[in-house]
Amino acid sequence: MFELLNEIFPSSVSVFLMSMMPIVELRGAIPLGVGLGMSPMKAAVIAILGNSIIVPILLLIVTPLFEHFKKLKAFRGFFTRYEERAAKKIDHYREYRLIGLFLLVAIPLPMTGAYTGCVAAVITKISFKRAAPVIIAGVITAGCIVYVLTYAVHATWLA
Repeated sequence: MFELLNEIFPSSVSVFLMSMMPIVELRGAIPLGVGLGMSPMKAAVIAILGNSIIVPILLLIVTPLFEHFKKLKAFRGFFTRYEERAAKKIDHYREYRLIGLFLLVAIPLPMTGAYTGCVAAVITKISFKRAAPVIIAGVITAGCIVYVLTYAVHATWLA
């Protein structure tokens, strides 16, 4: 798979685009970059940039997209369930809204990250001006955590 990606795109473009993908985000993009031959630091910086760039766009389009798709019978169930799952996760963080939003994005676990953070900000009605920097700070923190883990595994393999 790595060779195929390298033939289609330069590794930096692959990492950048992968970091913008839902679910995968930078958790998958940083190890991908290392697998494509990049240094863990270069992969982390590119992935953090890609994952951060998508945040303002998501914050602006989440509400109109959700409303549109919930009107379509084929997508109604999926988007309703997604909102409900996000709302349940948010309940744990509601008391500490901004800190909770940061932690939701910063802890690199499945179904957390910039996409879930943007949905959470919209559902809890956190303004764009307050949510964007908090989510981006969470992306940077998650990127640092994934970088450290990737660097440790990469260094172990090289030893």
